[in-house]
Amino acid sequence: MERDLDYLDRALGDPQRPVLAVVGGAKVSTKIDLLQNLVAKVNMLAVGGGMANTFLYAKGIEIGKSLCERDLCDTARAIMGAAKQSGCHILLPSDVATAKEFRANVQHHHVHTAHVAADDLILDAGPETVATLLKAMDEARTLIWNGPLGAFETPPFDAATVALAKTAAALTREGSLVSVAGGGDTVAALNHAGVAQDFTYVSTAGGAFLEWMEGRELPGVAALTAR
Repeated sequence: MERDLDYLDRALGDPQRPVLAVVGGAKVSTKIDLLQNLVAKVNMLAVGGGMANTFLYAKGIEIGKSLCERDLCDTARAIMGAAKQSGCHILLPSDVATAKEFRANVQHHHVHTAHVAADDLILDAGPETVATLLKAMDEARTLIWNGPLGAFETPPFDAATVALAKTAAALTREGSLVSVAGGGDTVAALNHAGVAQDFTYVSTAGGAFLEWMEGRELPGVAALTAR
């Protein structure tokens, strides 16, 4: 627990800058507090997974049949506004991997976000987006990661997550990046990429990791600190 708190502090409390946060997963609704807290603390915020679709839709970009929380567009716009005010650069997908149905090894295409068809499902970030994120990662000195960039459990929609994970691991081994990751899906994704052991720290705290990143007070931590 002490190691967890120490590395989390190195990632968000007193980090080496620039700080890049990668936040993915299915829904914005589960990570509103997290995103609001991060835009005030990090230099770059990459939004991926299904939640990126809500941000794209909030910007007026059509996302076909993809997962999207349309009722949270105002929230997404508010987060983007807060990021602009605090000087945090939000990185959204510029191209995506799409398919007509969701299953393993289905025929898929990489298209610019402006060209997503009405019957398309967005299932991963595309190569142009990956290149942008790798450049941001190369510039960063601290990485904090929560959530995959696509449907990584179902190939070939693990490509973006694996590419980022392997690059983060390589930069960490070189000593140029402090990489901290946590959350159940994140740990599974890093293990899938075979690089979990190369990150500076991978938290197994699950929901508590997310709550700490949201800026909440953790009762057990508060009690120990007081003692």
